[in-house]
Amino acid sequence: MTFQGTYTALITPFRDGQIDRPAFKALIDRQIEAGIDGIVPVGTTGESPTLTTPEHIEVIKLAIEYAAGRCQVVAGTGANATAEAIELTVAAEKAGATGTLQVCPYYNKPSAEGLYQHYKAVAEATALPVMLYSVPGRSAIEIPVEVAVRLANDCPTVVAIKEAGGSVERVNQLYSALPDHVAILSGDDPLTLPFMACGAVGLVSVASNLIPDVMVRLVRACLNGSYDEALAMQKQYHPLFRKLMSLEVNPVPIKEAVALQGHCSNEFRLPLVGLEDSQRDQLRELLVAHDLID
Repeated sequence: MTFQGTYTALITPFRDGQIDRPAFKALIDRQIEAGIDGIVPVGTTGESPTLTTPEHIEVIKLAIEYAAGRCQVVAGTGANATAEAIELTVAAEKAGATGTLQVCPYYNKPSAEGLYQHYKAVAEATALPVMLYSVPGRSAIEIPVEVAVRLANDCPTVVAIKEAGGSVERVNQLYSALPDHVAILSGDDPLTLPFMACGAVGLVSVASNLIPDVMVRLVRACLNGSYDEALAMQKQYHPLFRKLMSLEVNPVPIKEAVALQGHCSNEFRLPLVGLEDSQRDQLRELLVAHDLID
């Protein structure tokens, strides 16, 4: 399977402490209608750290059911314990996921060799195509380029990396070093255009929860080499991208924005809490300015 195009890192809507199934289904339907290539349930944006293991698996199963074969479903099944990552990945494969997103193990800060052994064990546990996920802002470490190369050469199912380190130079390094069959995807909405200009072939987007049609058009413009069109879109929506990243930690701003559109509640699980009123007012003004709400 090839990873290319626009993937939405889905929020997980809650209502009264439970997963809001109707809102989740409607969100997925909206993504697919906009032409999204894939959905990524239960990543960071999906509040995976506050879900129980049964809930985590349930959200993956729901995403697969609601997508109904209309797009790829890349299940977020990474963990900081290898055994847990394997358990979740095996469950995702049994449920019918088309791929797995494997976040860099967080908090325990493994060595380069530890990272390699972790990902190798996960990759060998199922036949699912694996998208590595390097996000040092969350996990305190990144996946070294040489480790990504070793995994790509040693594990046939490691076929992509989501790069969320904020560095164009690192994308250049990955593009130069990785085998041709390994896809690089941007993990940062504001950096989609420069990353794709340097060899990335897609995006795992947070903003597409809110503006899926825009993100699909932006990525397709880059893939088609229409960089003038992509640059105009980048200029128009960059203030929104930045606000979604700077108001509060992800996924608080994006869920608040989708809630302002009326697609879900702005309910979170502790330790996450919603925006303060002044922050929500800033977000509302920006959504109005972009004609996303009245």
